[in-house]
Amino acid sequence: MNRSRARVALSATVLLGALAGLAGLAGCSTGTPASPQSASSASAGPGAAAMDNPNLDLGSTLGERPAPDFRLQNQFGQAMSLSQFRGKVVMLAFEDSECTTVCPLTTQSMLEAKQLLGAAGDKVQLLGIDANPDATSVADVLAYSRAHGLVNQWDFLTGSPAQLKSAWSLYHIAVQIQQGQIDHTPALFVIDQQGRERKLYLTQMAYSSVGQSAHVLADELSTLLPGHPKVASQESLASIAVQSPTARLTLPSAGIQGGTVALGPGQPRLVMFFATWLSEVSDLKSELVSGNAYVAAARRDGLPQLVAVDERVVEPSAQTVRSYLRNLGTSLDYPVALDTTGRVADGYGVQDQPWFVLVSASGKIIWSHDGWLPLPALESAAKRAATSKG
Repeated sequence: MNRSRARVALSATVLLGALAGLAGLAGCSTGTPASPQSASSASAGPGAAAMDNPNLDLGSTLGERPAPDFRLQNQFGQAMSLSQFRGKVVMLAFEDSECTTVCPLTTQSMLEAKQLLGAAGDKVQLLGIDANPDATSVADVLAYSRAHGLVNQWDFLTGSPAQLKSAWSLYHIAVQIQQGQIDHTPALFVIDQQGRERKLYLTQMAYSSVGQSAHVLADELSTLLPGHPKVASQESLASIAVQSPTARLTLPSAGIQGGTVALGPGQPRLVMFFATWLSEVSDLKSELVSGNAYVAAARRDGLPQLVAVDERVVEPSAQTVRSYLRNLGTSLDYPVALDTTGRVADGYGVQDQPWFVLVSASGKIIWSHDGWLPLPALESAAKRAATSKG
């Protein structure tokens, strides 16, 4: 059962105000615009195209103040403190251990940033601190780490409620529960080898910009590492064109046999976006298999066909998806495509996983829904697309 989804809606300006001693309350809603860049960020030299990219945070300088120390436990139950990583550059993120929105984008960009540095990445430490007050056990942070292929790639820290509250307070991280969902400040700090805060980043809810965020982080890490190692990325930081339902697309299939899956105008469709790591917070297998019942109902009643799209950009690998589907124990009666760039998810307005979108024959989005739905509710919603003239 998915108990919480971290939601993101906080500008860097607000958090910087909090870091300067001002009061700041974090929201965590999705779809926030890019945070404004500080003057010191601009002086770092990003191109004009990157500065104009609404889905990319280029970082805000923090003035090299000492990063507060803490003592928590990682996903193996081992005691850890920030100070033990002196001599390494640290990326420290505050993550909801059951997050299905922006946190997976943050952790993926952290991992990719380290990989872009090659051998020099060994001098970079990835840390997360749990920001879900309802899921704080070692098992919870281990489950998140395992689901995202990060078990041995980072240390995801947790502790007692008092310990976590202390860590949140030290870094001005607001955490609260509203209507069953977790709100927390979506902050990622870069800390240098001397334990000083150098930059603050806020991940935007844009799947297509995960690689760009990784590039930005890797560039910053390189400036702090000996010899300023080359970043193995030539990716443009300009705004990325999304792929909306009006575009005719051919996506790679996630099926074992390969092939392609078509999307776009011509017929109404029910598109289901998901990721395999949803198995941490829901019965993903049952939900996927239940799609077969919708397929049968669609054939019987002339409803839009079902197409599933896996968000490959926040999966450990394409093989992870194919292996998961192969081990379901039953076949799916609908195609599963891979969104390898995130441009499809952004074009269809995806803000969470799972996310349903009903599209008319002309490519107009008629309805969207956040979260799993029982078959009768899906059928009822699908009839809107079947009768729509849009």
